[in-house]
Amino acid sequence: MTALLTCAMAFSMMQLFLLGALGPRLVDDLGVSPAVLGLTTTVGFGAAAVLSPLGGRVVDRVGPRRCLIALLLVSAAALALIGAAPGTAFLLAAVALGGLPQALANPATNKSILAAVPAERRGSVTGTKQSGVQLGAFAAGLPLAALAGAVGWRGAVWTAAAAALVTAVWAARTLPADPPPKYTPASWLPRGTIAWLAVFSLLLGCGIASVNTYLALYGVRRLGLGETAAAALVAVLGVAGIAGRVGWSRLADRPGRALWLPSGLAAGAVAASLLLTASAHVHPLAWVAAVAVGVFAVAANAVSMVLVMQRAAPGRAGQDSALVSAGFFAGFALGPPLFGLLASAGRYGSGWLVVTAEFAGAGAVALAWAVRERRRGVRP
Repeated sequence: MTALLTCAMAFSMMQLFLLGALGPRLVDDLGVSPAVLGLTTTVGFGAAAVLSPLGGRVVDRVGPRRCLIALLLVSAAALALIGAAPGTAFLLAAVALGGLPQALANPATNKSILAAVPAERRGSVTGTKQSGVQLGAFAAGLPLAALAGAVGWRGAVWTAAAAALVTAVWAARTLPADPPPKYTPASWLPRGTIAWLAVFSLLLGCGIASVNTYLALYGVRRLGLGETAAAALVAVLGVAGIAGRVGWSRLADRPGRALWLPSGLAAGAVAASLLLTASAHVHPLAWVAAVAVGVFAVAANAVSMVLVMQRAAPGRAGQDSALVSAGFFAGFALGPPLFGLLASAGRYGSGWLVVTAEFAGAGAVALAWAVRERRRGVRP
């Protein structure tokens, strides 16, 4: 089940990483500007942010198995349509459809873990399944980007769509049946710890989405890398994110650690974005920065999911997961357009400084929450 949940997370956000890794090819082939490339991220994650509260409620009502199969089928459809896009409008519509799997991913996978995994192993399983998102980044940045060099970017995207469809069949054959549907009270607004984590995730998402969307384009246009080498930057970020999510999530399960981890990881993300700024002058720093973004910024999202599962109200794990995810997706929708305006003007250095400010804001929110919890006497 852990392997299947990891694949589901990978496909739920595969379109983001493919648009980032194959961004230079899309810009040339479809004639879109860097700002429009950022708009694709805004549309996809804007849809995910809007749909997440409803998606969490659906998961709590009908069960994770049905939702995971639907997630994979819709992911396959969205990827197939992206690969068939003749122009900007069609591309944006296909990306919007891909917002639905994103809205279902964390609620369905978290609900599955709470139902089937012993409490002492939930942190490690959560980190592993969250690393599926970065597995998708690796797949987009290396094998699929290399395949695009041979068969074109459309062929690479269609290959990902076929893989999602195969995974849906696997899920239908192996996942245990859902329990009978039951009523759970609706929760449309985050409260308490969930509200703090939602704001933290919003600011974190702004920075991560900007890096994911524009790192490859930055590599081509400012660092002089080839398209495949620039896409490999995204793959490096993905591999580092896998290690970071697994390692930090296991640590978050230990008493006394989880409370302060989000602020510490945000501080590491600030350092990573400053390295990206410096890479304009010392190009090899871009590779170090990609590793650091994965280890710290990307891993922080997995730790927030562990905290959600620790603090979720009984029977509302899906909805609480969705509300935090909505904040994260809203950040993914808001971050890239601002960066895209700066990238279109060739001001990548200013863009990385904006990312630095976003990560610093996330760290400030996480630190304020930790201090508040400690003063209330809440056990870490």
